[in-house]
Amino acid sequence: MSFSRRFFFLLLALLALATATAGCISPRRGQGTISVTIKADGQEQKVQVPAGSSVQQALQAAGIQLGELDRTEPAMYALLNDGDTIRVIRVQEKFTISEEIIPFERQVLRNEALPEGETRIIQAGVNGRREVTYRQVIEDGKEVSNQPVKTVVVKTPVPEIVMVGVQTPFVPRPIPGKLAYLAGGNAWVMDGNTGVRQPVVTTGDLDGRVFSLSPNRRFLLFTRKSEEEGELNTLWIADLDASPPKLIPLGVKNIAHFADFAPYSSYTIAYSTVEPRPQPPGWQANNDLYTISFSSVGWVSQPRLRLEANAGGIYGWWGLSFAWSPQGALLAFARPDAVGVYDFGEEGLRPLLPLVPYQTQADWAWVPGLGWSPDGKVLFTVTHGDPQAEDNEASPQFDLTAYVFPLQTSITLVPDVGMFANPAASPAQPQGYQVAYLQAIFPQKSDISRYRLMVMDRDGSNRRAIFPPEGALGLMPQPIVWSPAPLSPQGHFAIAVIYQGNLYLVDTTTGKGQQITGDGLVTNVTWR
Repeated sequence: MSFSRRFFFLLLALLALATATAGCISPRRGQGTISVTIKADGQEQKVQVPAGSSVQQALQAAGIQLGELDRTEPAMYALLNDGDTIRVIRVQEKFTISEEIIPFERQVLRNEALPEGETRIIQAGVNGRREVTYRQVIEDGKEVSNQPVKTVVVKTPVPEIVMVGVQTPFVPRPIPGKLAYLAGGNAWVMDGNTGVRQPVVTTGDLDGRVFSLSPNRRFLLFTRKSEEEGELNTLWIADLDASPPKLIPLGVKNIAHFADFAPYSSYTIAYSTVEPRPQPPGWQANNDLYTISFSSVGWVSQPRLRLEANAGGIYGWWGLSFAWSPQGALLAFARPDAVGVYDFGEEGLRPLLPLVPYQTQADWAWVPGLGWSPDGKVLFTVTHGDPQAEDNEASPQFDLTAYVFPLQTSITLVPDVGMFANPAASPAQPQGYQVAYLQAIFPQKSDISRYRLMVMDRDGSNRRAIFPPEGALGLMPQPIVWSPAPLSPQGHFAIAVIYQGNLYLVDTTTGKGQQITGDGLVTNVTWR
């Protein structure tokens, strides 16, 4: 091969090698630098960084450190272009605690025992205090926000309670014993005269589930709404002999149906509990029974379990109610499917009257009222169901029934009285005793009907309606409360009833009712 041909092939080989080598080298465009400006701490500086660098890489190149809260514009991860400006923002936070006053509230109680327009402060108001922690954010020396992040109440405010006299058309009258009533969540006591009214609890948080005077009339037992999560209410005692009345917490909670003093001791209480639930009716009954003792100085015993928690029969989720016998040897119980007694000697439930549970088709269950004769030999209650009815659970038939312990048998005294008849016997009288009950105006719809107050002899004879007058609006269902002794020199007993939100004393012989409150807020009454 000639020299010229060899040179030609060698030249071709060199060109091919050069082309292959050039294909393996990355473009030179990514190897350049860009210039950016950084503004930080009141100064500016320019730095040269490789193209494609981030804000973070530019700050590192400039030797600028960021604090934990410092930030940049643009963000640290942003990629830079030639001529961009980076701003470093120095951020500080400061926490300061400020003490603030919580103004007290003013509560006004209307009192018909005071002359109209007269005002008395029965509890001085005291401001509370709270500590508020503020978070202050400062950017480059300027405040950009100052917000509260924590509040602690150091001292709870005490409300000012003012009693204001209001005009009343009601003439005061003497009454036997003490009469306590609940109005607007507050407890009041009348002692010997309807014109003498003493405030007992004025916090407005009594829920009315329990409201009872002790046998010696010294103590008032009541329940208060609870603000604690998972608590329905709490049980308290007010010592009425103290001035002002001394309030004693019993350390008992979640009472839906029953708590009351033992007839044989004003310092012993029986009660039954529930477990709060978010779904209606708001609890699941334990159907248990405890007793507890206390003293006037504030000592409270450990609860004594008398009846273990149990299912409580049909519709047992609603719960048991109880009623002491006058001598305190027995507790009558009522539940949707039975009426019976709890014997402290045997420590167990003994059903006496099986009931057909009433089908309410709602989130409540019907439980009959209970009432003892003054000698403890007869238990008055309401029984449900017509044995001949096809759908017995939905039957509207409710009868007033007496269980006679010496005969160990039951007697129907009044048919078709309505589900909320709530029979109650009077104290013993020379001629025996009487029985009062509520008669449904519309017995076939007694769950929504209003009622009339009736009185009869203990054998069911001589039945008569005494209140309200014929043609007037009927009573709402309620317990019947007899006077502890005759209200008049003629030996007439009275019954305290709540009518249209006010308290009336009804003479059981004449049927005459006297209104003794006018604020329309009364919900409970107890009389010893």
